[in-house]
Amino acid sequence: MKPVFIVSDNIVSPIASTANENFDLLKKGVSGIQLHHATMAPEPFYASLFNEDMDFAGSVSNPGAYTKFEQLLIASIQDALLLSGTDVTSTKTALIISSTKGNISLIESEPVNDSVKNRIALHSSARAIANHFHFKSDLVVVSHACISGLVALITGMRLLQSGRCDNAVIAGADIITQFILSGFQSFHAVSDEPCRPFDAKRNGITLGEAAATIILSVKKPDAKESILLSGGAISNDANHISGPSRTGAELHQAIEAAVQEAGIQKNAIDFISAHGTATVYNDEMESKAINLSGLQQVPVNSLKGNYGHTLGAAGLLETVACVHSLKENIILPTPGFKDPGTSQPLAVSSALQTGVYSNCLKTASGFGGCNAAIVLRKAI
Repeated sequence: MKPVFIVSDNIVSPIASTANENFDLLKKGVSGIQLHHATMAPEPFYASLFNEDMDFAGSVSNPGAYTKFEQLLIASIQDALLLSGTDVTSTKTALIISSTKGNISLIESEPVNDSVKNRIALHSSARAIANHFHFKSDLVVVSHACISGLVALITGMRLLQSGRCDNAVIAGADIITQFILSGFQSFHAVSDEPCRPFDAKRNGITLGEAAATIILSVKKPDAKESILLSGGAISNDANHISGPSRTGAELHQAIEAAVQEAGIQKNAIDFISAHGTATVYNDEMESKAINLSGLQQVPVNSLKGNYGHTLGAAGLLETVACVHSLKENIILPTPGFKDPGTSQPLAVSSALQTGVYSNCLKTASGFGGCNAAIVLRKAI
């Protein structure tokens, strides 16, 4: 198998607009979550949202041609491309877009006609972004609930391993709208306080909006330390449309397959970046899966207390944080966690940890019972 390297990355979030700036603030415990008195809900709610006056139009010469969602993706991709020098005009450079809802906000602000229906389609946004950057390769759109970001990374890895591509630009984003917020509220899944992953008093998610980009390549970067995407796997619970597995066996299956493909032993995993949504059932399922995998002593964190649940961006955004954690030999804490609240023991990281770390496991789960796991490694 060809090695697949992460050559550059970006995060555009309410916290900051570059990966380095975001990571520096994560180390300081900064969170973008605030109480919002917005028109999208009758009652105040906690979320990590961009300020209304935040402008992404500077990324494009004709901002009126792009929606906020598209401008956000363009800003994230643009920064990652500047850091990597990737040739997007090569037919061997893939563009993969990850999102759960894309331009769904248009149904709240525009008459629902044929033009709006076309614009809402994710492939329309992907084509607009590809045209902006002059991508020549075929486009890939991944919309696979909350594991979309990891599925997009695994898809990119497979394209490179097969020889179909030499580079893959993988970007994900979602904007929180009334449609999205009311959907989660209808499940009684939204917390009335900033979320508390894995905590005994957790009572639901906090939503967030962001974009993130990761560029993969078969060419090793010139940087002093390189990170490999060395394994990935997807599974499904086949349990319930919104409720996760009660046993964690299926996420465990994805973890086992990802670790096996990475070619390492499980005892070589230094930390786990979990999905950690702070819902009662998700965190419980993850605790069972991690225990089934024999990883209950490995430090685990969730960044949902920093960013909220960013949906189609979550897997990518949190993977970027993992990359920087490995490079700086740091394990980030889990904001909101105080007291253990799962039936199976977990070594939840509650404070910044330093050490020598070489391997990271990243997991995600989502509606429909979908699960994904990837392994990141320092290149030797």
